[in-house]
Amino acid sequence: MTSAESSSAGAAAAGPVPSNPVSSTTGSSSTGSPGTVSPSMGGRAAESRADRFARELRDLKIADPSAGHPRLWQRTGAVLMLLGIALGACAYLISHRTTSSLTQGDAITIGLGGVTLAVTGSAIFLRYSLTGFLRFWMARQSFELNILAERVFATSANPNGKDAPRNPS
Repeated sequence: MTSAESSSAGAAAAGPVPSNPVSSTTGSSSTGSPGTVSPSMGGRAAESRADRFARELRDLKIADPSAGHPRLWQRTGAVLMLLGIALGACAYLISHRTTSSLTQGDAITIGLGGVTLAVTGSAIFLRYSLTGFLRFWMARQSFELNILAERVFATSANPNGKDAPRNPS
């Protein structure tokens, strides 16, 4: 096998070539981003870490939070919480300002409705407020696990435990 055939077979086994290849005539990236590798450094063009991270986020098919629906539900939950607290306070005031047991029974019913609204509103609020944080956390975990996997595979490819040199010459 000639050296040209072995280099093309190695490139085919390495995986798909990134969508933003580096120009081989200049020896540097056309965009000048710090994460790209020139062909003289590694022989194969690579996309930046930020570009790869953005591509992997698109591949996860996570719903776009900018649509506004999570924010609407978060506000709805906050309003329900406040309304439940207000109903509970009103029911307390009503039950203590009268001596009629019928009115006090009605105040207890209003108070229970307020507690129900407050619990439901807090559940909705927590669900949608934690969603944004957990979405970011999951993306960060995915990114860090990917970097860890790259390090493990790089050390398993080189039995000395040292990183492979970037410039083979």
